[in-house]
Parts: sequence; structure tokens; C-alpha cells
Amino acid sequence: MPQIELSLGWVFAQATGAVQGVLVILILSSVICWAIILEKSVILYRYRRQTRQFEDIAQSNNPGSTVSPGGELPDAILKEGRSAWAQTAPGENPVDRRNCVERAMRDAVSSVLLRAERRLPYLATIGSVAPFVGLFGTVWGIMHSFVSIAHTNDTSLAVVAPGIAESLFTTAAGLVTAIPASVAYNKIAADFNSLSRRLSLAIAAITRKAPARSMEAVDDAA
Repeated sequence: MPQIELSLGWVFAQATGAVQGVLVILILSSVICWAIILEKSVILYRYRRQTRQFEDIAQSNNPGSTVSPGGELPDAILKEGRSAWAQTAPGENPVDRRNCVERAMRDAVSSVLLRAERRLPYLATIGSVAPFVGLFGTVWGIMHSFVSIAHTNDTSLAVVAPGIAESLFTTAAGLVTAIPASVAYNKIAADFNSLSRRLSLAIAAITRKAPARSMEAVDDAA
């Protein structure tokens, strides 16, 4: 009986073409998964720092006169705030002007975070599909094992076990690919939602603290 190693290289060498294709798909999916996780982790780290700085602006006594900390997120928010202030009608109600500026700043947050969340749905897709891809490889491998048993007319465990073991390996590979993708998707999506809520609260604090006549200072903050 040939030695069973259950390593990726050994299973790949012993498997049929269909099972090899399944393993290639799962390996590529895992690489894509971890690349997205790394990319989003870097983006979240940067945006968390910028959000904390923006919250410091909102908590200051005179948020409109605070110098912008810089960064993609606060710069986009303050730019849209300036643009909304410049486009309001001169005789508009001060409350309506503040609401207009606040909506524009919230829209800027949504726009930046939507761009940052690109490719994030790939994690959800990999997390939900990878187990079924692995299961397909297992079913195919078991079918191939039974065909081999029929050809050799030998049903001993020593003959059946190697084929079953390498078939089940694809299910394990599917789970190894799917579990990190599912966990990372839920965590990263929750972190983006948290940033959105924190920024919305900071924007509301800025527009609430600043009286209408001093909201022109938002232009100076950028």
C-alpha cells in the first residue's frame, strides 16, 4: 500500500483532474481572500486614525476654526461641507443651511467608505461558496474511488482508505478557505459601519456647535 501523507502536494499529485481543479480554485480563492483582508486592514487602520482626529475636531469648543488633520476622509468631508455652504441661497434659513451642509458631509463619508469597501463582497462570496466547491471535490473523489474499487474487485480498507482520505481533503481545504473569509467579512463590514456612525456623530456635533454665522469657518478648517 502506498504511503499516505495527506499533504497538499501529495494529495494534488494523487488526485484526478477534477479534484486538482478544485484544489487550484480553492488555493486561488484563499490567496485572493488574504489579499483583500490585508488591503482592508491597512485602509481601516488609516481611517480609524483619521476618524479619531476628526472626532477631536468635533469635540473642540470651536470646531469650525480647528485646522484639518489632513487625510482622505476628513479632506473629503470638509470639501463637501464647503461646497454645500457655497451653493446655499443667501436668504436661506440658518437651520436649513446647517442641514444642507450636514447632508453633504454625510454623503462624502458614504462616498469614501463605498470606495474603500470595493472587493469586500468577494469575501462573502468565497465564504459561502468555498465549502460547496470543496464538497464537490469530495463527491467527485469518492465516486472515482468507487470506480477504482469496481475495477479491482477489492473492497478492503487498505484499498478504499487512500482514495477516501484524499477526497475528504478537498472538504477540509474548502473550510480552511471559507472560515477566514466569513470571519473577516463580518469583522471588516462591522468596522466600516462603526466608522460611518462615528463620523456621522462627529459631523452632527460640528454642525450643531457652529452657529450659522460662523459656519463659514468650515472653509478655513480645510
